[in-house]
Amino acid sequence: MTSPTTGTVAEAYRACESITKAEARNFYYGIRLLRPDRRSALSALYALARRIDDIGDGDLPNADKLTGLEEVRASLAALDRATDPVLVAVADAARRLPVPLPAFDELIDGVRMDVTGRRYGTFEELVEYCRCVAGSVGRLCLAVFDSRPDPHDAAYADQLGIALQQTNILRDIREDLGNGRVYLPAEDLDRFGVALKLDEHGNLHDPDGNLAALIRDAAARNRRWYADGLRLVPLLDGRSAACATAMSGIYRRLLEHIAADPRQVYHRRLSLSGWEKAGVAARALTGRAV
Repeated sequence: MTSPTTGTVAEAYRACESITKAEARNFYYGIRLLRPDRRSALSALYALARRIDDIGDGDLPNADKLTGLEEVRASLAALDRATDPVLVAVADAARRLPVPLPAFDELIDGVRMDVTGRRYGTFEELVEYCRCVAGSVGRLCLAVFDSRPDPHDAAYADQLGIALQQTNILRDIREDLGNGRVYLPAEDLDRFGVALKLDEHGNLHDPDGNLAALIRDAAARNRRWYADGLRLVPLLDGRSAACATAMSGIYRRLLEHIAADPRQVYHRRLSLSGWEKAGVAARALTGRAV
């Protein structure tokens, strides 16, 4: 695969790379480890995924959000006629790499669940959601990575994406609840006797520690998903493996912070420092993060 250098396509990739650098936060530390041509392609896929997420998380009325999501879906069906820079870059990446474009439809389906306020009775139902919004992204990444063929590679990429999303859910319980969204399965809440609510200061209310116990249990389950998903890494070339382990390593480190003291997420959105993220990326590049 050669680097995009022709006129409009090159400009489209540059626009996507700017979006990725400004918005990707955790993912950017992994994406930057790829060689330039692959980095450009993954930036294009990220930029479109980000657009879909932003529609779901925006301030528009829900009806307008659903309309916007379907407009993106329609644009994917007409990529060969695209003039929007992000779509131009995605179209070029899809011509040169085995990009599973239906994964974007799955992502749209998952964001629709957010918009309609779906709740999850069982962990299996939550996995269905995570597969749409994050497993899809894992499979999109796999299309950009250099890897040796394996019948299970897509499943591993899917599992790794689901693992990252589970970490997001544990980190964002307070923020999501404030926005009227609950992702923790009802069966888990019932099992631990948790009634999710915010106190007068807008912090998670957990006087008996049951929510903390639930979070630790969910973190242990989350670790198993990482273990399954990281079976992808030995199939990847050096830079692709570094990208995957950097992105997953940042979230795994975040998960361990949460598991060590769940109450950290009661009053703030927990994140790693820039130095911690850079350290994870550096270890991934040397192969020490697996």
